[in-house]
Amino acid sequence: MTESLDHALLIGALVLLVAVAAVRLSTRVGLPSLLIYLAIGVLLGESGFGQIEFDNYDLTRVLGVCALAVIIAEGGLSARWSTVRPVLAPAVTLATFGVVISVAVVGVVVHLLLDVPLQTALLYGAVLSSTDAAAVFSTLRRLLVRPRLAATLEAESGINDAPAVLLVIALSVPTLSDLVWWHELLLMAYELAAGAVVGVLVGVAGAFALRRAALPAVGLYPLAAAGLTILAYAAGATAHASGFLAVYVCGVILGNSRIPHRQAVLGFADGLAWLAQIGLFVLLGLLASPARLSSAVWPALVVGTVLVVVARPLSVLLSLVWFRVGWRDQFFLSWAGLRGAVPIVLATIPLSLLGPDMMPLFDVVFVLVVIFTVLQTTTLAPVARWLRVTAPAEATELRVETAPLDEMNADLLQLSVPPGSHLAGMYIDELRLPQGAAVTLVLRDGHGFVPQPNDRLRSGDNLLIVATSASRDAAERRLRAVSRRGRLARWYGETGDAQPH
Repeated sequence: MTESLDHALLIGALVLLVAVAAVRLSTRVGLPSLLIYLAIGVLLGESGFGQIEFDNYDLTRVLGVCALAVIIAEGGLSARWSTVRPVLAPAVTLATFGVVISVAVVGVVVHLLLDVPLQTALLYGAVLSSTDAAAVFSTLRRLLVRPRLAATLEAESGINDAPAVLLVIALSVPTLSDLVWWHELLLMAYELAAGAVVGVLVGVAGAFALRRAALPAVGLYPLAAAGLTILAYAAGATAHASGFLAVYVCGVILGNSRIPHRQAVLGFADGLAWLAQIGLFVLLGLLASPARLSSAVWPALVVGTVLVVVARPLSVLLSLVWFRVGWRDQFFLSWAGLRGAVPIVLATIPLSLLGPDMMPLFDVVFVLVVIFTVLQTTTLAPVARWLRVTAPAEATELRVETAPLDEMNADLLQLSVPPGSHLAGMYIDELRLPQGAAVTLVLRDGHGFVPQPNDRLRSGDNLLIVATSASRDAAERRLRAVSRRGRLARWYGETGDAQPH
């Protein structure tokens, strides 16, 4: 037993190190890292070099749920309430009503095109209805788009796992006649509402306790914050509520409560989320069988095309028609509805509950995720530029451990001056940042210097800005305003809102 444990630890450590190194490779070649992790799992599997036999779908489902809870918790911790609040209504509508529309459209069209039973077709829709939190979070943090768009996508992907899971479980019954639709709708409404309440209670109580705990070591604060998010999930699930929604709401509250050593908490949560992604994708790769996947290519292309071309755009249109969202934003939201590990994990639920008859569904979803993840992520940046929804002058938060900044209740922001920006040519003092915010360093042509008021910015400059929590929003609005209209932004009535007029 000891020898087997040693071998398992050796393989696990090597896989982890290879996966960490693969992040840099995936960034350079422009491919999402999840594909490399899936490939590692396939290579380790029974048809690859490792020849590891693994077909435990129940264990995969359990570990997948745990990994998703960690990933969603990190998304909640890093979300800023001032950005999420204005888009909460459209995001919730997309995550609930939009999910139902997507399930119905995919189910009906796939039933007619592929001649599969209606229940199976609806399961395709339910499994694929949720955008993947890990894929959305990692992609949007590299691609700078309008804050309102990014916040809508991130909030939707953090919330929509909950209704998707409920729909998949509801449809994983022996026959559709066993379903009582009004009962399922009421149960879903209860679970979502109760999950939100549990998340609020745990988040508020946890933030209160962390601010007053005076723990003896800095490293205990990240552990306590992670424990609170998992507590929210477990408490929600125990109360027969939505644990995924509870963990996201709890994360948002903790991340916006100015808890001690917030940067350390965010860094720790980021590392946990990466670990969860690596373990989850490798495990799903182990579960796949390349010998079966070839027969799933054609159905995957059909189902994926229906999802991306018909179901997702229609769900976005019908969900956002009440919120005066322009067609460019709707197009981007439709194309950026990325699928990743979540649909594959959800596909293990009917496989576990209904047996081997659902194996084709798992194979189709696996192939679909691989093909359309490559297609969407590699084209997302050109599509964003074509639609003119990019926002290269957005300041992004740097996640570094900065204890003095924590003590001063301040954040460290990074801002790049892109070609064509009105920031180029402006003097530092013309930025007129609010009191409490200052440009502390400029990186130009590989050399850094502390700027003086009469220094002029150039295209390609990178700025480091320190801003107190009270001045951060105002500083970001001012930077957006001068980037759009230059030094006379106030004369033009430019306020620097996240959504330009």
